[in-house]
Amino acid sequence: MPNANHDSQTPQTPQTPQTAPPVSPLSQAQRRAVSELLRVSPVADDLARRFRDAGHTLALVGGSVRDALLGRLGNDLDFTTDARPEDVLKIVRPWADSVWEVGIAFGTVGCIRRTKSGGEEREYQIEVTTYRSEAYDRTSRKPEVSYGNSIEEDLVRRDFTVNAMAVALPEKEFVDPHGGLEDLAARVLRTPGAPEDSFSDDPLRMMRAARFAAQLDFDVAPEVVRAMTAMSDRIGIVSAERVRDEFNKLILSPHPRKGLKLLVGTGLADHFLPELPALKLERDEHHRHKDVYEHSLTVLAQAIGLEEGEPDLVLRLAALLHDIGKPKTRRFESDGRVSFHHHEVVGAKQTKSRLTKLKYPNEFVKDVSRLVELHLRFHGYGTGEWTDSAVRRYVRDAGPLLDRLHKLTRSDCTTRNKRKAAALSRAYDGLEERIARLQEQEELDAIRPDLDGNEIMQILGVKPGPVVGQAYKHLLELRLEHGPMKRDDAVAALKEWWSAQS
Repeated sequence: MPNANHDSQTPQTPQTPQTAPPVSPLSQAQRRAVSELLRVSPVADDLARRFRDAGHTLALVGGSVRDALLGRLGNDLDFTTDARPEDVLKIVRPWADSVWEVGIAFGTVGCIRRTKSGGEEREYQIEVTTYRSEAYDRTSRKPEVSYGNSIEEDLVRRDFTVNAMAVALPEKEFVDPHGGLEDLAARVLRTPGAPEDSFSDDPLRMMRAARFAAQLDFDVAPEVVRAMTAMSDRIGIVSAERVRDEFNKLILSPHPRKGLKLLVGTGLADHFLPELPALKLERDEHHRHKDVYEHSLTVLAQAIGLEEGEPDLVLRLAALLHDIGKPKTRRFESDGRVSFHHHEVVGAKQTKSRLTKLKYPNEFVKDVSRLVELHLRFHGYGTGEWTDSAVRRYVRDAGPLLDRLHKLTRSDCTTRNKRKAAALSRAYDGLEERIARLQEQEELDAIRPDLDGNEIMQILGVKPGPVVGQAYKHLLELRLEHGPMKRDDAVAALKEWWSAQS
């Protein structure tokens, strides 16, 4: 069935429910696709007729068809056509609400189309790509694009068979020359041709295999895994930005552990995130039943479980990388213990360096690194011995990352000792309660001295300069140590400090 064209609008339905045979995964998928395609038909068919009237073909393709078969098609629609980009522009400009040409060098035209159905407005984000093939040479970081003339030629260059299916429009004719429907039912990722050829054409497809495994919870075919392992060094010719973007999609997926283990197992991670596989060699001093690599994957999973709303890339990366300083700080003590002193400080520096190399934005790098640096701070809390001053400093140092730090710290407990885990949880509950009480009293989220810079200059009779900053820092320390001060007390403290300077 998958190797022939089908009219996906006419799935087989049983004549009598009493004698109906069990519905196969393939027919279930086709039924879902019919429902999904009917939902987007008004906009898809309208666009297809415009292409047909202009003498061109149009087909829904790739991830859109895969997601329709999985019953999860959104409002982002991908199409392929024999029309060249300049012709696509002529067709969509009078029809779309907005058009962009960012990907036109690669044969892709994007547009937005808004429609109303039942009084409800829907917005579709559409990309139309000319039939194409692309490949890397041995030294290039950018794909060379050439246009094709048939949909079969276009589909064979797709990354995986589950993304190499199309629905020709407006006829709704199902095109599946590589058995993608069967692979979808089996939940397996295979390449349309030899995986070595596919990965040679575009090495980023190796990372996409890991990403789709994580997003869809699919297995990767053994021959694909072997090719990824043999060709992992080819990822080096792909730009850091493209690698980063694929990695982000993997981390933000529902099953990142599955994709990460594939990246590490095939050696791909060695080439863009070597700190992660390095953790496999280390033993965690608190959790001797597992290595730091497994511990880190568990912390990531637990952090995901604490998320509220959308996936949090900062939190997830901090959870994954929080212990990457351990290999460099491992020491064998005289009593037989293994220590990792200051691994949080070393790890923060490593995190900053690695994420910078992957071209993450500066503020993002700063946030993830700061969480890595702070992730052990709570362990000095013990059973609540911290003073109010220490709690204020904890909040001040975390700043806007405090909520993420709460989640990361709780996630970092992976012990199997239920009594110990419960004690740690109670201790952190106590810290959060103290923070909440102090926040009510003191506005901890915006801790600053009781006198600002202008007041300092006025009271001391000085002009802007280093001394103002020194005075400000002194007052901030007093604020952290003792809490809010009355203005007269703050003025007196400032004058006392000033007298000691002369």
